[in-house]
Amino acid sequence: MSRDSLVQSMIECGLVAVVRAPRADQVIEAVRALSQGGVKAIEITFTVPGAAELIREARSALGNDVILGAGTVLDPETARVAILAGAQFLVAPNVNQDVIRLAHRYDVAMMPGGFTPTEIVSAWEAGADVVKVFPAEIGGPSFIKALKGPFPQIRLMPTGGVDLNTIEAFLQAGAVCLGVGSSLVDPKLLAAQDYRSLTERAAQYVEKVRQVRAKAKS
Repeated sequence: MSRDSLVQSMIECGLVAVVRAPRADQVIEAVRALSQGGVKAIEITFTVPGAAELIREARSALGNDVILGAGTVLDPETARVAILAGAQFLVAPNVNQDVIRLAHRYDVAMMPGGFTPTEIVSAWEAGADVVKVFPAEIGGPSFIKALKGPFPQIRLMPTGGVDLNTIEAFLQAGAVCLGVGSSLVDPKLLAAQDYRSLTERAAQYVEKVRQVRAKAKS
């Protein structure tokens, strides 16, 4: 899948689940559970022990059932490790132009982070496929709406503060997709190995996005 096609698929899904876990053995089952619930774009962060190997294992186990990415990619060295492990997109909380260039060299999507207007424009001008607005709980949906005024062309993915109660407001504000962490990938569910509940929660998020978008079209 080309980078452009992959980004479009992520936007169509509307959700990027962020998986952070204290134990590596929780990650693969969490990715599987999220996929079964309909969340197809999943980010494994490099704060997880053995993240590169987990990405490799998840790609082998789930194949094209998911769009698998790497998060907290702060430097080109980590980016290359992630790409060689099979990451299809990279996410960062910051802007590093070397990381963006390296990702695009391998036709891998890049979603760097920014918060201020200057950071967001800098990320877009550097070639970001989507700009992660982080931490989005500061400012909330009204901040996204304000950014879309002068920057209608920039694809924004708020991350932080996204849950079932805020999905509608963030999408209505102009977000193309949403980064969702612990409100979806609940650490308590992972600790209890309650993957069935995680699948059910994922399905609720997917359905909420579908309802909001259908409402907007009607």
